[in-house]
Amino acid sequence: MRCPYCGSDQSKVMDSRFRKEGNVIRRRRECLKCERRFTTYERIEEILPHVVKKDGRREPFDRQKIYAGISRACEKLSVSIDQMEDLVSEVERHFSEQGDREISSRDIGEYVVSRLKYLHPVAYVRFASVYRSFKDVDAFMAELKEILDERKSSGA
Repeated sequence: MRCPYCGSDQSKVMDSRFRKEGNVIRRRRECLKCERRFTTYERIEEILPHVVKKDGRREPFDRQKIYAGISRACEKLSVSIDQMEDLVSEVERHFSEQGDREISSRDIGEYVVSRLKYLHPVAYVRFASVYRSFKDVDAFMAELKEILDERKSSGA
């Protein structure tokens, strides 16, 4: 593993931990040359489907893109990095278990929206407002009204 600070390929593992989903190992390493520490993650490589974009282009499934969207939606909210990582892993697992060779970006977006609804209502609204690209204030207000009605009926 190459050190991100000095580029040396000599390091030692200080600590290893399995993530709760079981397919990721977090390793804390120390560079033997500059003695700085860094973290790496090992993940089982799964064959993931290609994503079909709105314009018909196809590209490989990219968990970083999903993480970036979720991260922007959760910015300055009480959502931890671990919660966001867990959500991205859930999305990845959901679509890899389906066994499809291709999935639409719309399906991914709808799945993320449905999960964010339970993670944090503000993150849900932020993600939905970009993903669903509301045409006007009325469409946006209808979405907010639906959230408020659900919260009232659940007693929250």
